[in-house]
Amino acid sequence: MKQLQYLLLAAVAAVTLSGCSVLEKMVYKIDIPQGNFIEQNQVEKLRIEMTKEQVEFILGRPVVRDSFADNTWYYVYQFKSGRTNELTNKQLIVNFDQGKVASITGDYELSADFNTPLETTGE
Repeated sequence: MKQLQYLLLAAVAAVTLSGCSVLEKMVYKIDIPQGNFIEQNQVEKLRIEMTKEQVEFILGRPVVRDSFADNTWYYVYQFKSGRTNELTNKQLIVNFDQGKVASITGDYELSADFNTPLETTGE
């Protein structure tokens, strides 16, 4: 009789614990975006020799401005999917020289016109 009780208790425990994995798929988990979400069409608007104000108008404020090197702005984005726990990281680093864009590196493609400065109106 005791063996039957232990066997029944083990069966109930096994069914209960296996049910946790089924319930986990039914629980809603939120997506977690952090940082600057930047689209490719925004990056394509950037040109060499743009001012900091122009870059900030197109991309918004950077997540990180280095206190010791004000000539480098970091746009960082991280997205964690609630359903799959997949993690996506993207970054864009803008380097300035004398207050104007000198180079851009990161996970985005620059437009073919990037090396062509915007026309300035002479006075």
